[in-house]
Amino acid sequence: MPTAEASTGQDNHEMNNLFFSKTTVVGVGLIGASVALALKEKGLCGVIYGYGREEENLKKAKERGIIDDYSLDVCKACEGSDLILLSTPVGVFREIVEKIKGTIRKGALITDVGSVKGSLVYELESLMPAGVYYVGSHPIAGSDKSGIDDARAGLFTNTLCVITETENSGSMAIQKIASIWEAVGARVVLMDTFKHDEIYAAVSHLPHIIAYAIVNTVNDISADYIEYAGQGFRDTTRIALSSPELWRDISMFNKDNLIKLINTFRDNLDRITRCLENGDALGIEKDFLKAQELRRRLK
Repeated sequence: MPTAEASTGQDNHEMNNLFFSKTTVVGVGLIGASVALALKEKGLCGVIYGYGREEENLKKAKERGIIDDYSLDVCKACEGSDLILLSTPVGVFREIVEKIKGTIRKGALITDVGSVKGSLVYELESLMPAGVYYVGSHPIAGSDKSGIDDARAGLFTNTLCVITETENSGSMAIQKIASIWEAVGARVVLMDTFKHDEIYAAVSHLPHIIAYAIVNTVNDISADYIEYAGQGFRDTTRIALSSPELWRDISMFNKDNLIKLINTFRDNLDRITRCLENGDALGIEKDFLKAQELRRRLK
């Protein structure tokens, strides 16, 4: 966790307090609902409000005790909150902040759970009213599921959470956001926003694109073939079950990194293609061994 600077004044006093009287979760899906449950379990919040597009989902979240109340008006949901969590697709982050910035209380903290940071973090920072702190977060947790049915308080236990810091973040804000994620079980690392996007383009975003492409390739040959797929195909393509809306936004926001990686991936496929065309079994085995050795490093 980053070292905090000495603090003075009411705002800094609030920043040192890890209890939130009112928390608003903007987008009550798997991650947002799991954060709400974790905050409740750890006793870090008073009431939790939810906002989303579908009232039925919000009603269900309230009935299950994930949130205490909700509003279909994002400004009303965020009014008076001292912690606001953005857990919608990243494509609407800016639109949401534009709507709520006139109602956010001074001293409030805003964070997110988005998989893309880069320039988006700077855009959101530029929209913050005086006395409001924004720090980008990316918990490396979740699944191909996107609804509240699979939400649980322990989702972040023994996981990694990347917090992106900029020159505008404010050390006290970073410290408090880091403390929240640590309190719910995550290990926190600080990272530059653009370095974050380079890394996760490679280890998260590209694999999702490839998974979608593999399934579509089968479909191009014959959709009926899917009925014969075994566990290997299921394991390889599980993430193709993820929300297309969510991954559409991630792909577009990180397109420059992804285009470079897709070209590198194409080079790897082309090399394997040449080995197949030339009957070069040793060349293929060499490629497979290289991949196996690196994969073994992943615990």
